[in-house]
Amino acid sequence: MAAVRRARHTRTALTTRTSRTTRTTRTVRAVRKVAPTLAVERELWADGHQVVVGVDEVGRGSWAGPLMVGAAVLPRDRRVYRVRDSKMLVEAERERLFDRIAGWCTAWAVGAASQEECDQLGMSAAQKLAARRAIDGLGLVPDQVLIDGNWDFVGLGCSRRIVKGDATCLSISAASILAKVTRDRYMRGEAVHYPGFDFDLNKGYPCPRHKMALQAWGPTAIHRRSWVFMDHLVWGIPRLRPPGDPDQGTLWDEDA
Repeated sequence: MAAVRRARHTRTALTTRTSRTTRTTRTVRAVRKVAPTLAVERELWADGHQVVVGVDEVGRGSWAGPLMVGAAVLPRDRRVYRVRDSKMLVEAERERLFDRIAGWCTAWAVGAASQEECDQLGMSAAQKLAARRAIDGLGLVPDQVLIDGNWDFVGLGCSRRIVKGDATCLSISAASILAKVTRDRYMRGEAVHYPGFDFDLNKGYPCPRHKMALQAWGPTAIHRRSWVFMDHLVWGIPRLRPPGDPDQGTLWDEDA
């Protein structure tokens, strides 16, 4: 009887997981069908703002590698199709779109803050630094900056924050892909120097194999030493704590 109950429990668990996966897949497909638009950009252009910049960041939650911010200025008279929030696209789709988006933009740039800068400055200041480098890299003075989320990490006094902007605002979506592909390519290049960490697959983000590699070999030269995972290693390397920056969270938890 116990064996029968265990079998029934296993079937129920499998059915539940399958149901959740199906619902998640349907949700992703539904989101992908909704294309970001130029509605906000057109509104600003009509009000006389000539240079409208979409901005998005990538890599803030990673354990290793730089934080990057993409900035994109779109033309008014041409369109690239199939652009979506970078998180809604698989890696091959983002790679195919990268050159098309880069050639389509009036101007674009990706600014980075290294893992050392993330540790020394704290993540908030590092994100501001990467954003400033991205804006400077455009070679244009923005009239308006559109930012994904509810925090103005650009700070030029001409920002508009858009919650879920990477899914609804076309210039932010373009910036998200430019930043994501640039960072992914960087991490794939670093993977050659750090075999066993699977940086070509996880891009420095938390995952079980990344955790095991850290436990086995300790942090690499591109790991962020201020993250809480440093407290759980046996290597005796002190964790850095940026001045004035809050605790870096609990990424070692399974919920991460």
